[in-house]
Amino acid sequence: MELDHLNPSSLPSGTHIGPWRVVQPQGRGAYGVVYRAVGPEEGAGLVALKLALYPGDARFTREAELLSRLRHPAIPRLLDHGQWQSREGVSYAWLVMELIEGAPLYDWARAQRPSSRQVLQVLARLARALEATHAAGGVHRDVKGENVRVRRADGQPFLMDFGSGHHLGAATLTWHPFPPGTSAYRAPEAWRFVLRSRRPPAVPYAPGPADDVFALGVTAYRLITGKYPPSAHPDDEDAWLWRTKQLGSWLPRAFNVHCSRELSAWVSRMLSPNPEARGSARDVAEALEQAARNAGPEADASLFTGDEPQPAGLFPAPQRVRVRPPPRAATRSWFTAASLGGALALSAWGLLSPLSVEEPAARHLVEQEDSKDGGAVAVGDSALTAPVAPERAPSVWPAIAVDLPPKPIPGQRRPDANGRCPSRGQVPINGGCWRKLVITDMKNCDDEAYMYKGACYVPTFPPPRPATSAPTQHADGE
Repeated sequence: MELDHLNPSSLPSGTHIGPWRVVQPQGRGAYGVVYRAVGPEEGAGLVALKLALYPGDARFTREAELLSRLRHPAIPRLLDHGQWQSREGVSYAWLVMELIEGAPLYDWARAQRPSSRQVLQVLARLARALEATHAAGGVHRDVKGENVRVRRADGQPFLMDFGSGHHLGAATLTWHPFPPGTSAYRAPEAWRFVLRSRRPPAVPYAPGPADDVFALGVTAYRLITGKYPPSAHPDDEDAWLWRTKQLGSWLPRAFNVHCSRELSAWVSRMLSPNPEARGSARDVAEALEQAARNAGPEADASLFTGDEPQPAGLFPAPQRVRVRPPPRAATRSWFTAASLGGALALSAWGLLSPLSVEEPAARHLVEQEDSKDGGAVAVGDSALTAPVAPERAPSVWPAIAVDLPPKPIPGQRRPDANGRCPSRGQVPINGGCWRKLVITDMKNCDDEAYMYKGACYVPTFPPPRPATSAPTQHADGE
């Protein structure tokens, strides 16, 4: 097959990338596309193949290096990586990983209604995955429920999406106050670092192992309560709840009476405002494992009854997370611009099958839920965890939409020689044609849209060509 004429975003079945053969598309983000693929061995199972949409994307090199250092049963294995080169000499990076068939963590929890003991075991396994990552000199930087999959075959959780990760010796790809991540999971010390002065920091904030532990705590908190902890942003109206005397007022057990005391206590410890008090990932894993072994009968009660009401209280519910501009916005305009334009500049990507939950209750939850998580990583590769027609993005602003890509998306309409787009209402930006969405609330800028200069845009594409093999239609349409 003539590879030099193929578009990375729309490879036909049977295309070979290295020794791997494409079977069908899996999902797509702003910088990469994932395919189900098979290897050269007869009878080999499916794998997940991620292919870069743009030549020379250094994200893939860094991700491959980090994953090559990791060998852990709760982390999908990196099977292969390389460069797909066309005859013109253009190279596109690709990665192949173990395919994990399963559901996102929060969907699994509401479908299976696990006990506190089961959640302790799940969290311990994820903490062990973080321990292995940190021991290899890496940090995940985007731990959250949407980046955890629970394997359908045996209920084992896997930490996914290392595209936002970093490791010792890796080059810095962006220079923004915040590196990749999701706002609702950001640790208090990260906010303090960036907001400690009226001027942008000389160097970006560098998340460490303690940030990953905190994000795991946020993940556990939302799993148990259905809501996020109070905002750790110092200027948010709920920031006072992070004071020492107030921490006990929003324990997980305070919002879910079915949560065991052991589980509530350890989740609260992971959410400590003091990074040292959280302990290392290894400390957390050992404590969770011991708590799972020693917890009493209370820990075997299901966390959910199946008819939980919409969470209410001081903290935003998952579908209605509010990110307010700080009162001193005028003095921190640099931060506002930076957070919109690049705070979430890299990508996590999911090497998973589309969610296919067989339980009717779970399917109802998936269809009715407005948001999956506290915001997608900015380049939109969270769409890679979904089918090609992605579900709605999390309702969080400004972490909802993604930065507008620096180049046109493959297949996107381009301006003509005079710099004009072919249709009225389309605007040329970065070499592609875009349509500006007229919306009053930026939280409605969904996962098919991109942020650009504080507005919401969607790419435009030519209409599909009619199939040449289709029968000729008569004038009456029959």
